[in-house]
Amino acid sequence: MAVAALQPGALAEPETLGRDLAAAHRPRPAIYWGDFLCAATIGWLAFGFAATHWGSRGAALAFALAVLALYRAALFIHELTHLARSAVPGFNVAWDLLAGFPLLAPSLMYVGSHGEHHKAQIFGTAEDPEYAPLAHWSSLRLLGATLGLLFVPAALVVRWGLLVPLGWLFAPVRTFARERLSTLAINPDYRRKAPMGKLKKRWRNEELCCAALVWAACAALALGALPLRPFVVWYALLATILMLNHLRTLGAHRYENEGAVMTESEQVADSLSLWGPAWLRPLTALVAPVGLRFHALHHWFPTLPYHSLGAVHRSLTRELPASAVYRSTLMPSLASALRSLFARRG
Repeated sequence: MAVAALQPGALAEPETLGRDLAAAHRPRPAIYWGDFLCAATIGWLAFGFAATHWGSRGAALAFALAVLALYRAALFIHELTHLARSAVPGFNVAWDLLAGFPLLAPSLMYVGSHGEHHKAQIFGTAEDPEYAPLAHWSSLRLLGATLGLLFVPAALVVRWGLLVPLGWLFAPVRTFARERLSTLAINPDYRRKAPMGKLKKRWRNEELCCAALVWAACAALALGALPLRPFVVWYALLATILMLNHLRTLGAHRYENEGAVMTESEQVADSLSLWGPAWLRPLTALVAPVGLRFHALHHWFPTLPYHSLGAVHRSLTRELPASAVYRSTLMPSLASALRSLFARRG
């Protein structure tokens, strides 16, 4: 791998190296399908056991398994944004059916907005949905943003079940829902632009599917076709997944930039990868699954499929000099990244 030219403070020949890596590491459909379907199947089976056996000896264990498995399945939404539909045919639809719709977080909430986070002139600015100067926020504000996630499942029910039909009748409601309630974002100032082209039709279809699912669930509960317990367990499941993902997100960047446009080297240096001792890596893979523990590498080469990031990371760390930019992005664990963020705030 031609990485010896990487010098301190610079990234050498990223476009050439990126093309070489993309040619050598293509998405492998069998891995995508096998990984996702396994995670979704285990997750929903464990959820079903927890919801129907709550109070039994194994319910808590089943719930924890459901959280971890469905968290992994849900985070394939990140791959959808970088994966050409032709690379793994049908994967977008399967993901929405098995993860996006039942968790009320369809792919429209990430596809079409996550790309902004990777644009050189947008990363770290007020237009970036996934970046805010968190290192300068107070502890109270960070805590408030984290605890607010406990109410997000209820907000999603309102978003799809109520604001979708109201949006058909009232344009201001539709605009508010699109700008403020249709993106997985941490930047409170971000406003989602209207979808264009094929994404517009996809957006409409996914909104309708989520709305129909909420209406059906409410009808089943009101008519006594389903008891309350599965809905309570679903709420707890989604809130826990959101909380876990939020903590992972807090450890994904340094969050020190206050709106200035950053160079490519600065953008990679602001990103963090989690790579600690061998005994800790399986736990790190649970809290930052689907390749997201290699976040700095992903920002350097965003088109690499998740299943190749580990091999490329190991190759880079073997060949890069000790003073290389990429090495400065490595954190031993998510806990270390979070401690670093809290230590730098203010």
